[in-house]
Parts: sequence; structure tokens; C-alpha cells
Amino acid sequence: MTAKNGIISQPSPYSVTETIDRLVATLQSKSITIFARIDQQVEADKVGFSLRPMQLLLFGSPQAGTPLMVAEPTIALDLPLKLAAWEAADGKVWLSYDDARYLQQRFSLSDALVKHIDVIASLIHQVLL
Repeated sequence: MTAKNGIISQPSPYSVTETIDRLVATLQSKSITIFARIDQQVEADKVGFSLRPMQLLLFGSPQAGTPLMVAEPTIALDLPLKLAAWEAADGKVWLSYDDARYLQQRFSLSDALVKHIDVIASLIHQVLL
């Protein structure tokens, strides 16, 4: 796992598609809403560009996110939560997401509020088992 500029990146032993499929299944099993799944490679191809496999997943829970937006409306810029699975030039697949502590600092959130969005690491652990 690496962290840079508030972004945590963790390797995945699965392909981009399988990584996101596994994450979707885990989120759905916990009744977490999937707002969008964007295949960036397909979208790039539509406009004539080449892009290594990359998918973006937007997910969350209005029950968890709404109190944060009540406290700090501009956090809506970073909600719902996002996770990108992408293939590096060496073929290795990575999962990247915002560090909840970075968001806490960026939006001056209390510990009580940030706990609502500090869930990605534990979800990823379940996905990569």
C-alpha cells in the first residue's frame, strides 16, 4: 500500500474488471448503494484514445454521507466515495481511493463524522481475501 497526496493505492491480485466485480458484490452484500461504474478504457476508446484498463466506482450510503454534507456542504465534491481500479504499465492492478484522514483535514471534519466514510480499507481487505 502506498499513500501520496491523500490518495491510498493498494495492489490487487485480480484484473481490473474482477477487482471491481468483487468490490460491487461486497458493497451490495452490505446494502451500500452503487451510484455508478465507469469503464474509463471503453470511454477513451469511443473518442479514439488508448487507455490501459481502468474503472471508476462511485458508491456510498446517504445515511452515512448526509450528516457530513450537513456539517460541511462542500464535501459533496468528494461524495459519494470513489475508488479507481487501474492497470499500470507493468500489468499490475491497483486500487486507489481518498484517505479518509485526508478528507477529514480537507473539510475540518470531527472524528465522529469521519468514521462514517472511513470504511474503504476494511472493504478492500474483504475484497482481496
